[in-house]
Parts: sequence; structure tokens; C-alpha cells
Amino acid sequence: MGFALSEMRLTSSAFTEGGAIPSKHTGEGEDISPALSWTNAPEGTKSFAVICHDPDAPLVSPGGTYGYVHWVLYNLPADCSELSEGSDRGTAGKNDFGNNNYGGPMPPPGHGLHRYYFWVLALNSDEQLPEGLTLWELLEKIEANVIGMNRLVGTYQRA
Repeated sequence: MGFALSEMRLTSSAFTEGGAIPSKHTGEGEDISPALSWTNAPEGTKSFAVICHDPDAPLVSPGGTYGYVHWVLYNLPADCSELSEGSDRGTAGKNDFGNNNYGGPMPPPGHGLHRYYFWVLALNSDEQLPEGLTLWELLEKIEANVIGMNRLVGTYQRA
């Protein structure tokens, strides 16, 4: 399939599409992951992955990747269609804070409004991947197995 949006729908009870992410879910608040839920997974889905990435972060790595990765979560079973607030389901990958957990939005002060892309990816494989993969390592391993995906974009700005 490649990386193209599908009929899946990703929502959150914490914020709406294009809306502000509550401070509770940021590095300035409790720094806990927001509740997420998804529907319309494609037939043949065997597992899911969830990612949160800030493309507005002014960072480019030596490898050519850009932005800031806040959350990498995978090995979510096919019968999973939601994550509760602060969920510990699945296997955590390494974010750009250097941790294997959710790290909420916290752009530099005065840097303006940032967009945070929460992605859900449906996979036709349930291969159990090891803990601690970076976003780019995860994508390298799952790209051929992505059969559906969609996103929810939230915003946050520090005062």
C-alpha cells in the first residue's frame, strides 16, 4: 500500500482535529498520553502502531530525518481499537527525548504554534518487534506491512 491515508479514522476525547492539545498531555503538564481511538481498520489487520511526531520542530538529524518524535508505540493487537489516557498497552519505542514512553509537546518558548501528528498504522503482520525501536527503525521494519493509516493533528504553543 505504501504510505497513503486510508478509511481508518483516528480521534481523541482530549482534542479535536486541528485543536489545542490540553496542557495535561504536554511536558508542561502531567505529560501523559491522550486517549485515542480508531475505527475502520482494513480487513486483514493483525496489529497496529501509533506514532506522534512534530514536523515543526527545527531539527534535522545527520541522517536527514526532521522534526521531533514524541511517541513510538507498536505490537498493539488487532483487537485493539483504543488507548486510554496514559495507556501502557503495546511495546514502547524510543522517542527523541531518549525515553521509551510518551513525551508530550513542549516546543521552545516563543517558537510559535506547533502541529503534532498522531498516526495510527494498521499492519498485516503481528510479528513481535523488540522494545526501543526509534521511529525510523520501526518504519523500516513495518513499511511493507502497512495496509492502512490515518492521523489526528493537534496543536500546542508555549507561552
